[in-house]
Amino acid sequence: MSTETTTAPTPDTGARTPEAAGIISDARRRIDDLDGRIIGLVQERMAVSAVIQRERITSGGRRVNLTREMEILAHYRDQLGRPGTALAMTLLELSRGQI
Repeated sequence: MSTETTTAPTPDTGARTPEAAGIISDARRRIDDLDGRIIGLVQERMAVSAVIQRERITSGGRRVNLTREMEILAHYRDQLGRPGTALAMTLLELSRGQI
């Protein structure tokens, strides 16, 4: 049994102890850093996709390759489960038509 007393939750973290508030604040800073890196990677993915689309169109092909998109959807689903499919769809949507 813990001897540390609990108080009302802090508005910024919802924690009831200073120790928990510190852990939550540190974890949130890590999440913010990860989110920034993820956004940067998504932007990089969009730029690479634009190169692919531009080259495909220039060579007489279609902007979108549905077979490739299905492979991407399956990959995300296999790695992340059903929510991975929604994530992949969002990435594909962000990357389409950028040229």
